[in-house]
Amino acid sequence: MADSSTQSIVIAAPPEQVASVICDFPSYPEWVSAAKSVEVLEEYEDGFASQVRFALDAGVVADEYTLTYEYADDISRIEWHLVEPSKMQRLQDGSYDIADNGDGTSTVTYTLEVELAIGMLGMFKRKAEKIIMDTALNELKKRVETLSGGR
Repeated sequence: MADSSTQSIVIAAPPEQVASVICDFPSYPEWVSAAKSVEVLEEYEDGFASQVRFALDAGVVADEYTLTYEYADDISRIEWHLVEPSKMQRLQDGSYDIADNGDGTSTVTYTLEVELAIGMLGMFKRKAEKIIMDTALNELKKRVETLSGGR
């Protein structure tokens, strides 16, 4: 059974800039430490990616998988779902919710639900989830703030 985890971070940039970085999948290997390659397979008519293939290598864990993406009209929510099971995952559902704080900053809430194809004790799984989410949010914050001048 999959468990869902949620974590938030404040980024010193408006929501549009945050969303722009999240949606720039081909650039992920430049700033996502585990991303070895990221390829947009399909796009919607508006140019947003609808299917993206990832090859990740986080040391002890390596995987290749495809996610399908959906976007809120105002890009305040970006969500994804695993297209088919991979070597390491049976299920992956996730989302970024981007809220405008009204002061030039955004609060990004990352929700992730993963069901692994391999068994893992609950306490180790929760620790791994925390590390994955901390890393993802901190790398996103660093990338967005570097591109936006850090305000």
